[in-house]
Amino acid sequence: MNSTIEKDIDNSSHLSNTKFSTLKLSPQLLQGIEEIGFQYCTPIQAETIPLALAGKDIAGQAQTGTGKSAAFLLATMDRLIREKPPEWKKANQPRSLMLAPTRELAIQIHKDAVELGKFTKLKFGLAYGGTGYDEQRQTIEDGVDILIGTPGRVIDYFKKHVFDLKAAEVIVLDEADRMFDLGFIKDIRFLLNRAPKPGKRQSMLFSATLSFRVMELAYDHMNSPEQVKIEAEMTAAKVDESIYYPANEEKIPLLIGMMNKFRPERSIVFVNTKFEADKVWSFLEGNGYKTAVLSGDVPQNKRQKLLEKFQNGEMAVLVATDVAARGLHIPEVSHVFNYDLPQDQEDYVHRIGRTARAGASGDAISFACEKYSFSLPDIESFVEHKIPVGSITADILAELKPPVKRPTRNRGRKPNTGGQRRR
Repeated sequence: MNSTIEKDIDNSSHLSNTKFSTLKLSPQLLQGIEEIGFQYCTPIQAETIPLALAGKDIAGQAQTGTGKSAAFLLATMDRLIREKPPEWKKANQPRSLMLAPTRELAIQIHKDAVELGKFTKLKFGLAYGGTGYDEQRQTIEDGVDILIGTPGRVIDYFKKHVFDLKAAEVIVLDEADRMFDLGFIKDIRFLLNRAPKPGKRQSMLFSATLSFRVMELAYDHMNSPEQVKIEAEMTAAKVDESIYYPANEEKIPLLIGMMNKFRPERSIVFVNTKFEADKVWSFLEGNGYKTAVLSGDVPQNKRQKLLEKFQNGEMAVLVATDVAARGLHIPEVSHVFNYDLPQDQEDYVHRIGRTARAGASGDAISFACEKYSFSLPDIESFVEHKIPVGSITADILAELKPPVKRPTRNRGRKPNTGGQRRR
């Protein structure tokens, strides 16, 4: 069982009592599910797949790592297998469009689609900014059944008539709340308005929260969607939360001291700015921790290489900003450090959700420093509990070795985004 999907949702305590074999999926899909090693659905899969198979529109609330991509992929592929496309459909008219807010999430959805659809004859296309413009374009022109991508690159191809949405039977929006945060909603509405009308297609929307703005989008562009809410599980048994109150000058010694104490095999350190990310990287590297930095200005090719090194253990620590880290598929993260407390309480939930994925356990350690401690009351109100306070003692503050100098980034180069916004 080497599937990346399976790794993310393989904890039995996170599964429902519903078996995939009871869902009346197409035999080709059941064969793919069996090869991956799935038996029981996660809660979001158990709730949404039967509704989607019945043709219902879905507005689902679920965190990253709960198996939602498999839910909408299986439902979509089953429909495309069972129903023949119209005779007039051209090669460059995909039958389904799936949109994700980040390149990494789009890549992961595509990878999951290939695994789950291994025994089908369906073709999958991938469109995201930063690289591969001509190759992606050629794949779409040659013909795909399901087009998966980020809004910037997808809308660029659409406006250049690389494809159209006249034959789109299923539209999926993943992490819709982040679409708003990244300013993609105008592009999303543009594309939805050029697909068949809501009553002529099936639509599925997934979001960490079904907020007013998300549901307004759903009601404007969907056909009476069924709401499915899977609440985030943040119990002490899953995430061991703690908070410390360091002075600003104590933050680096405290972080390194905790790294020395816990020796995490794979950890993510969240910061609020790229400047702070570089500073934290310099000290971690200088004190013996192989570290990668993931911020919005890191080129796509480099991002993928850094993530591969982090996932395969070549680097023990990932320093990341919220925009860069949202939607990443990173299994087996043991510790999350909120070096800077997030200024948005929902981001706290997304951050600590990087550990304790799919029912596993993990540690989330936060620093309420002089600059960001004002965020704590809103965070505790949002998660509906007080976060246990830890004591800062002299023995936990590390004696620091000098930081290494971070290589100068080439700020003069012009990014090749292929029409996609920078993140």
